[in-house]
Amino acid sequence: MMASNNYALILSGGSGTRFWPVSRKQKPKQFLSLFFERTLLEQTINRLQGVVPAENIYILTNPTQVEQILAVAPQFNQANILVEPSKRDTAPAISYGMAKIAQINAEANVVVLPSDQLIDDHEAFSSLIQDAFSLAQRDDYLITLGVKPTWACSSYGYIERGDSLDTGLDSQAHQVLRFREKPATELAEKFIQLGRFSWNAGIFVWSVAGFATNLKQHAPALAKFFTGVANSEFDSDDACHAQFEELEALSIDYALMERSTKVLVMEVDFSWDDIGSWISAAEYLPLLADENRSNQNITTLDARGNIVFDSVLDQPKHVALLGVDDLVIVRTPDALLVANKHQVEQIKKLVDLLPADLL
Repeated sequence: MMASNNYALILSGGSGTRFWPVSRKQKPKQFLSLFFERTLLEQTINRLQGVVPAENIYILTNPTQVEQILAVAPQFNQANILVEPSKRDTAPAISYGMAKIAQINAEANVVVLPSDQLIDDHEAFSSLIQDAFSLAQRDDYLITLGVKPTWACSSYGYIERGDSLDTGLDSQAHQVLRFREKPATELAEKFIQLGRFSWNAGIFVWSVAGFATNLKQHAPALAKFFTGVANSEFDSDDACHAQFEELEALSIDYALMERSTKVLVMEVDFSWDDIGSWISAAEYLPLLADENRSNQNITTLDARGNIVFDSVLDQPKHVALLGVDDLVIVRTPDALLVANKHQVEQIKKLVDLLPADLL
């Protein structure tokens, strides 16, 4: 397999609203370092070293985030930043990005991955993606990565694994029986007990040819748009954008992965975290007395299970907690969030109610 045919499409158009007030439209989660030396986007780019040539890494984003990408990754080639015409969910966005790569190399094998996940074991990640590239070349497979569940999380999608394939590779691959959207906690617990369900990591591997074939069979409108872009049939950017606007806003899971019979799942054997909320982010904060977590010194009395994050560490304010449990308290220079830890998934709805200058 030629390394020059390996490509990556990093999805970096998200708004990161679940991390408000630290994450904002102009600087969402992928551009934050949070608890690390490097931003999540930088870590994603670095993770691809050794498996995808630097010149074959593309970032798909929206117009408001191009400057942020260049600010946190100044070494990145600006020509490799693809700007989606408008916000139309992941199926149109990925189809657009894949078509742009197809213009350059119709024999490309592509890993599509979010820009805001945390994976510590780069060697294991590289090995798995190499195996996925190899498998994608053999047939029109659409490969998705699955994560072994460690708890009954109701905010992740789940994948039910079927029979395993004899791939001859170090990594195992299974047929996908079905995708299950974010289940209630009780159902998630049943999935874990059954032992054949994985979390959906949102990382995909396929060839350009395999992606195009599956689109044609299961998503004809997307296939028509993909072919038009890949073959440079639109006479202007405006014409391309007009066609893009006509596409239905669907997720790639619903538009393609749940409909194709050529989907495989490869379960990862390394630590993975999408740091999807303040609950998961708290795992990277120091653990204090009574299960409280904070990035600063706090005083507590009869207070348990609280999360305190202060982004203004050069001008700290001491936090004292009395008789409260399971709060999330996040401070920025212009805002203060106080939330019930069990309702953090509703922060996205809360953001919709905020004044425009706090978005």
